Amino acid sequence: MEASVKQYHIPTTGRLLVEVCCGCAEAALDAFRKGARRIELCDDLSCGGITPSRKDILRCISASNSAVVHVLVRPRAGDFIYNEEEIAKMLSDIEFCASAGAEGVVIGALTPDGRVDMDACSRLIDFAHSLHLSVTFHRAIDSSRDPLEALEDIITLGAERVLTSGGAPSAPEGLPVIIKMLQLSQGRITIMPGAGITPSNAPAVISALRSSLPPGAPIEIHGSCIGLLGIQAT
Repeated sequence: MEASVKQYHIPTTGRLLVEVCCGCAEAALDAFRKGARRIELCDDLSCGGITPSRKDILRCISASNSAVVHVLVRPRAGDFIYNEEEIAKMLSDIEFCASAGAEGVVIGALTPDGRVDMDACSRLIDFAHSLHLSVTFHRAIDSSRDPLEALEDIITLGAERVLTSGGAPSAPEGLPVIIKMLQLSQGRITIMPGAGITPSNAPAVISALRSSLPPGAPIEIHGSCIGLLGIQAT
């Protein structure tokens, strides 16, 4: 790992994976150079991210070496309520991601009343799984009417993980709800905190997660700060 990434020591046990959110191809290439093991590739982080260009997807996957690439599939900024044309576009983007060699996609959809859109999400997730892609349900859960209710629906849909700030502006602020999610999930899905995680507050977030998980259980956190790669689990 390059010396420009400061090293932090967290005196706990269990594996830690830092997923780096990359808002452009250049950020992804920098993350690979600095030792990222998994990235989420998207475009336009100023709006929370949208699907990156197919050119950037191909460029990042070709340069990823042993790193895992997950691609955000979100057709536009704004809400997470999608019409049939937008769902069709998402299905097409999922297919492209699989053909390009991505390992996973990041998706989510809600109904107008703030519930998980079970029909749309079932179509998206089942299609992704048929193409051997893992699925992360993104922070649409934090815009839902009840994140704990939404979590049960996401588990039913079969997603491998959910990215969440616990319904708060940042994951450190939403930790009480994130801990409730961990307790509710009982290992049926990976709960990956994201939003506002920095090298300075990550140790407290990790400690809170670890105290709610079985000894040695793996932990995943998500952030756009490249300095998070300096955090080492021991």
